[in-house]
Amino acid sequence: MAGKYISLTAKDGGSFRAYLAPAATGRGPGIVLCQEIFGINAYVREVADQYAAEGYTVLAPDLFWRMEPGVQLGYSEPEIERALGLLGRLDEERALDDIAACAKWLRQQGYSQIAMVGFCLGGKLGPLSLARGAGDAAVAFYGVGLEQRLEALRKINQPIQMHFGDKDTHVPSPAVAAIEGVAKERSNIEVLRYPEGGHGFFRPDLKNEESQVAYRRMLVFLERELPG
Repeated sequence: MAGKYISLTAKDGGSFRAYLAPAATGRGPGIVLCQEIFGINAYVREVADQYAAEGYTVLAPDLFWRMEPGVQLGYSEPEIERALGLLGRLDEERALDDIAACAKWLRQQGYSQIAMVGFCLGGKLGPLSLARGAGDAAVAFYGVGLEQRLEALRKINQPIQMHFGDKDTHVPSPAVAAIEGVAKERSNIEVLRYPEGGHGFFRPDLKNEESQVAYRRMLVFLERELPG
């Protein structure tokens, strides 16, 4: 079934769009897919469709809607600069509310089990949203800035799987080590590292080894933590 956009109501008023990719077969668990800094672009939609093919119903919210609704950026230098500008203006607390609103909507549709899956910016916000009861588990790919929210991570009890590339200049080794320190204290957090992985190493076409390994690990994790 083809994906489509739906409209959701924000906690603080107004409405925002989210890309909905229904599960290919049956209902399955739900996933809130948390974007990079480039909006709900073709990459995010491709990932959502891929997870839907695995049997998950995926909802990807536009987290930049208060600044520029519907922004879809590529990866050229000007677009990266524009994306960084949007990131600098993002109200993360309201973005977390939007993620929670997506989880609430999925639950209202009958999806009792929900995971947050995020990349880059979403790799930070997805796990943090668990503190608001938004989901039952989270998978975070190269979450930028998580090392600045260690105390928040320590208060989360839901299972979290994190993926980091050793060649990621946006999440340097000391940042990953700090997160690993929390993981050693908290049995619910798993940190996985990829020696050849840079920032954004996960590609939905699964043509590089890091993507293949991460994808398999993620599916095993989701099947374990969201059975059925």
